[in-house]
Amino acid sequence: MGHKIRSLTYPQLVVLGYLVIITMGTVLLSFPMATRSNVSVGFVDALFTATSATCVTGLVVYDTFTHWSLFGQIVIMTLIQIGGLGFMAVITMFSFFLRRRIGLKERGLLRESVNSMYLGGVVLLIKRLLIGTFLFEGFGAVILSARFVPQMGLTTGIYNGIFHSVSAFNNAGFDLMGKYGKYSSLISYAGDPVVTLTIMGLIIVGGIGFFVWDDILKHRHRFKEYQLHTKIVFAITSFLITWGAIVFFLFERTNLLNGLPFGEKILVSLFSAVTPRTAGFSVVDMGVSLPGTRLLIMILMFIGGSPGSTAGGIKTTTFAALVISAWSSLKNTKGDSVFGRQLEESALRRANTVVVINLTLVLVSSLVISATKPVLPLGDVVFETVSALSTVGLSTGITGSLGIIGQLMLILLMYTGRVGSISLALLFMQHRMPVSIQKPTEKIIIG
Repeated sequence: MGHKIRSLTYPQLVVLGYLVIITMGTVLLSFPMATRSNVSVGFVDALFTATSATCVTGLVVYDTFTHWSLFGQIVIMTLIQIGGLGFMAVITMFSFFLRRRIGLKERGLLRESVNSMYLGGVVLLIKRLLIGTFLFEGFGAVILSARFVPQMGLTTGIYNGIFHSVSAFNNAGFDLMGKYGKYSSLISYAGDPVVTLTIMGLIIVGGIGFFVWDDILKHRHRFKEYQLHTKIVFAITSFLITWGAIVFFLFERTNLLNGLPFGEKILVSLFSAVTPRTAGFSVVDMGVSLPGTRLLIMILMFIGGSPGSTAGGIKTTTFAALVISAWSSLKNTKGDSVFGRQLEESALRRANTVVVINLTLVLVSSLVISATKPVLPLGDVVFETVSALSTVGLSTGITGSLGIIGQLMLILLMYTGRVGSISLALLFMQHRMPVSIQKPTEKIIIG
């Protein structure tokens, strides 16, 4: 058994590691003590919740506050933390405490787990990742607790501050605001700048990627010295938040935003542009949003956050690679370049692969769910599948109506979105020998 595990490739070990965590979470959430009613939820619902928490998604079949006990909520928060950091980072944290040496095999796993570009320095990157995570989460928890304590009392307020800080930083979207109405998320705090800006800040910092943190730490404010990856992440992230907020405001100014003070309209628009990438919190009811707004949200969800972060989606760098390649093709220039650097050809191939696989998964899963639940609007089904695959957690309210087959489809999508569609595909392609014979070249018509 040990020999078989040692022979597994890095992607296979990452995929297996998340599966083990989800299994453990499912067992714990199946205990009667995990619910307020002291009655077990059953295997499928426990599996769905454990997968959603571990894959930092936020889709739920039960309201987190009203259904799960304190024990169940702590299990969910622990799964969120492990899933957001990556299971190898958590294992490494204990190795640091035990002063155990990190071997070459483990370094390779760490590199795969956090999407680092380099093997050298990966242990130092993990140390900074762990320290940064707990600092940001702690800072967020203090601010949120200061806001919640006057309303909820000392113990409950601090607990809520910690829970929502962990959930926001890890882009999970789980909340304990069911006390103000089931599945209400942060709607009751839509006009509260302290809560919304803190949550937004945590989402953005958690979603830009650990590699970007390291680059910023090394070069501080010297943007020209940043690596190309960091520059692209900053550029695309800024563009998507700005563009998303403006379009959301224009679409919903006479609908969801109607009657709100102008300052609150801006705040809600910004929050609604940040949270689809890929946090899942909501300050408005997406179930009554306009079709154009849902399309906007789906685009933002599909793109998601950045590599090596707590976010999902195809990632900002993938989107950038496709846009840069298309622009170069339209200009008929050789090579795809940006910020004075040329992209590797392999980066574009990988970007194309990610988009094709993810689009295929969305379409196939939407067809399956629509076939099993034909009464559900197709737009809501597609929205749900994009949300699951991109590990977002936003919903139009149909999650609990999907049935067992629909829930199993979402479980598969959430799992794929967290471990990565390419990593999962490599399970079936890793051991195939490359073909050395060059086939004849022939032209085809494109477009």
